Amino acid sequence: MFNTVSDHRLDRERASVAQQRRRPLFSRGRSLIAAVSACASLVGCISTTDVAATDKPGIYTVAASATGGRMAWARAHEHAVNEARDYCERRGMQSSVTTETVSGVQMMSEHASSVNFECHPKF
Repeated sequence: MFNTVSDHRLDRERASVAQQRRRPLFSRGRSLIAAVSACASLVGCISTTDVAATDKPGIYTVAASATGGRMAWARAHEHAVNEARDYCERRGMQSSVTTETVSGVQMMSEHASSVNFECHPKF
């Protein structure tokens, strides 16, 4: 014969086991989202100015700034140097950095790099 009480209890236990199996996936999903959000906040934003001529003939300047994380100054430096390189390459030349000024050393503050450079013919 059928025992409705035990069948109902068995169904509840099965549902409970299924729910417990789903929770770790949900928890892992939430943990993954939190980790990705934390990493994204550390990456921060980067901005670069346009290349401009200085008061010295043949010398140009470009600046970049980055926020977020301890290594923001490295990203600012990289973007400023890349912008200088691209500027000279568009003219069929190569860049040569003459001076660089950096600012910002504290984590989560704006870090900046200002690069003065020249364009020279490629050899």
